[in-house]
Amino acid sequence: MIKTTELKKSVKMNHRPKAGGKSLSDQAYEQIRNEILGGELAMGAVLSRRPLASRLKMSFLPITEALKRLEAEKLVESRPRIGTRVRVPSEQDIRANNVIREALESQAARLCVQNITADEKEELLTSAQNLDDLQKACAVEHQDSRFLFSVNTYHMQFHLRISELAHCPGLYRAIEREQVLIFSWLHDLAAQRYVQPERFHSKLAEALCSDDIQVADEAMRAHVRNGLPQVLARLATQEGEASWRIKASKS
Repeated sequence: MIKTTELKKSVKMNHRPKAGGKSLSDQAYEQIRNEILGGELAMGAVLSRRPLASRLKMSFLPITEALKRLEAEKLVESRPRIGTRVRVPSEQDIRANNVIREALESQAARLCVQNITADEKEELLTSAQNLDDLQKACAVEHQDSRFLFSVNTYHMQFHLRISELAHCPGLYRAIEREQVLIFSWLHDLAAQRYVQPERFHSKLAEALCSDDIQVADEAMRAHVRNGLPQVLARLATQEGEASWRIKASKS
């Protein structure tokens, strides 16, 4: 098993942004998106084009194109006379995301059990243990935004790997297209859920390796539902959320 300190170095190195060969709008998109996913731009944070252009050393055009792309992905939102901000989800948004994620990932779990090989089981169990170790480290390193970003990326890749093991490309694309893992990442980040239950992903991996479809299905559903009440309660108290919604409703 890889030591947690070695894993921490590895995930940070593997998720450094690479700008080579990309357009300015792509670079702006990735930078702003990573800052949102890393928690540097919190939900409700104002995204003014002039400061962004100055900070990223770009003209308004690539910044505008990047913000339009992020808005299409529902990571930011714009309102007349109010401007553009990092999107603040409603309770309905969060519940809907969980319903869609549960439907997609429980099906991925069922298919994974039917298709996973012995070598893939070993890989999944190892990845789950590594992820549990990294998430445990988040309890003491939650001020390190780059580390949190890397761990959350590792977490997302773990769940995408399960959908790959289902051997259903359409299901994998649906999970990516709906961005259910990205939104869950953002909700956990905003709710400051840095630590998961003991052996949270190891228990899920064991269920997926059990050769029992029903066990895997139930484990994934419980996994996705875990912590939802805490996320809803925390996000309901986020500073600025109420005022943003009131202003938006008047626009």
